[in-house]
Amino acid sequence: MKYSKFFLLTLLVVLLDQALKLAIHYNMELNTEVLVLGDWFRLHYILNNGMAFGLKLDWEYGKLLLTSFRLLAMVGISYYLIFLIKKGVPQGLLWSVALILGGAIGNLVDSIFYGVLLNNAPLDAITPWFHGQVIDMLYFPLFQGRFPDWLPLWGGDYYEFFRPIFNLADSSIFIGVVIILIGQKRFFAEPEEVSEPIESTVLASETPSEE
Repeated sequence: MKYSKFFLLTLLVVLLDQALKLAIHYNMELNTEVLVLGDWFRLHYILNNGMAFGLKLDWEYGKLLLTSFRLLAMVGISYYLIFLIKKGVPQGLLWSVALILGGAIGNLVDSIFYGVLLNNAPLDAITPWFHGQVIDMLYFPLFQGRFPDWLPLWGGDYYEFFRPIFNLADSSIFIGVVIILIGQKRFFAEPEEVSEPIESTVLASETPSEE
């Protein structure tokens, strides 16, 4: 029970993330969207071949390197979570790391297996294994418009907030990191050493002992 509740949260994140991704894949066409809450919240099915926010390594083995790094990161975070549990740190930190681990595993599943199971690896991939593309779908274009013409650099340009399209795994990682940043002083505080007052120590040493 000491370990299980935190890894159960990790497992729950992975299951919910994969369930939503598969539901999107089997019920929507690529690059189509469904309005959920008017224009403010949409499900928009896209594939992400790289890292967060569409970043990627333009190299033949870039995706393989990225997926391998994700795999090593998953192992490292798992051991770190076990280390923190043994150390007895505040539970808020443990829940946060469990969220980050769940998000990391969720996207790792896409990268390792989806190129084979869903046949969504890029056409130029050297192998479908470790080259799966991550399914993203959560889209919150809260408002959009154009910058005023007088604004330097961006004057007259179109803008949209919030533009990135992401998934539950990304959300889990983001929430875990934000919680750690907010509570870092409490999570990583060093325990205070309790020492006897100097005056008490001096008086004790001056008190004559009974013979």
